[in-house]
Amino acid sequence: MAMKINGLKFGLIVCFATLGTSLLFAQWTQWGGIDRNCVNRYETRLLHEWPKDGPKLLWKINDAGSGSSTLASYCGTLLLLGNNGTNDEFIAAFGATDGRKRRSTTVGKVGNPDQQSSYSAARSTPTLNLPWLYALGSDGDLVCLEMVTGKLRWKKNLRTDFGGKPSIWAYAESPLIDEDALVCTPGGDDATLVALNKNTGDVIWKCAVPGGDQAAYSSIVISDAAGVKQYVQFLQTGIVGVDAKTGKLLWRYDKTAKGSQANIPTPLVSGDYVYTAIGETRGGLVRILPDKGGLKVEEVYSSSKLPANIGGVVKIGDYLYGTNSQALLCVKFTTGEVMWSERGIGASSICYADGDLYLHGESGEVALVEASPIAYKEKGRFTPPGEPKRNSANAWTYPVVSNKRLYIRDQNMLWCYDVSAQQPAESSK
Repeated sequence: MAMKINGLKFGLIVCFATLGTSLLFAQWTQWGGIDRNCVNRYETRLLHEWPKDGPKLLWKINDAGSGSSTLASYCGTLLLLGNNGTNDEFIAAFGATDGRKRRSTTVGKVGNPDQQSSYSAARSTPTLNLPWLYALGSDGDLVCLEMVTGKLRWKKNLRTDFGGKPSIWAYAESPLIDEDALVCTPGGDDATLVALNKNTGDVIWKCAVPGGDQAAYSSIVISDAAGVKQYVQFLQTGIVGVDAKTGKLLWRYDKTAKGSQANIPTPLVSGDYVYTAIGETRGGLVRILPDKGGLKVEEVYSSSKLPANIGGVVKIGDYLYGTNSQALLCVKFTTGEVMWSERGIGASSICYADGDLYLHGESGEVALVEASPIAYKEKGRFTPPGEPKRNSANAWTYPVVSNKRLYIRDQNMLWCYDVSAQQPAESSK
């Protein structure tokens, strides 16, 4: 990439010239990929069977920084949040070809360092919107940086600037960029959700949810349910829909949040429907409907036997795939009917590309499973070499498939695998 980027158009031209059309759209520019749903629908010609020891390992990093942030990938650059101790939470940039660190920019301190149980570390994913890079640190430091140089453009703090109230384990949200707005979740009574001008950090609107609510650990997604553009977010005590133009609260639903301390999975939106879940309680689907000039929520189904792990779900065609504490499940989206359930590698984070599910188990194992409603069809599994010591933290980081590479992070470790269908003759393992 050129050393100076004058705007999104120029950046896209550079990337197009370098990668071509298909790989351009296969970038993973934010949490959950280009569509924020952990589906890379632009990837093709990937391996559909893995060798016994897994796909070819291209490189690994032993000191990416503590935390469980997934990475963002764009035009040969990888970006993630990490931390060294509790006083330096940073955004690091690595080369996708060789894994070499290019730069590191401090965001702030680690939030709530005395939390119990202690998971004090970086967890959110950077958001790329050329020529800028946005990130939210765990202590509420929200930054806008130059993508190439890492130079700070503007900075806010969700606690001090908006009276923000995170939950026990501090902030973990990945900010959303929607046209000219940056949308995020301070929590609290005054600005439970907020929209800022992405260029200046100035407030566009604040949404004060009645009664206030703490920010949880989920990230906002866009929905056009019932013909109304809205932002859907999982707060500490329930899910809300907020009008994208005004910040007006449109609806809320609390059932899947009851009894939970850690609302982590990002809501899955599809048409007029929203699926949410949390491992300590249940999963459920609601439909958003017009109601006397406003909107209302209608529950479609709710059950403790649905995919509800913190590793999230993906929707492929008419079916949901995700894990609970014991198994990978395939569920018919509209009815909640379980098509099959299989132990596999157990509770896992998930993403999808080119017909297959990529699973990163909490144990550290990685598996490839065909996305089929007919039956469980595993196509390979392996354990990355040189895993970190677990202590109290499981392997929670979501896998990323971008530009025919599979990226797996586990605390301070980062591995890059070649999952292209056409493998080079020599291995670099």
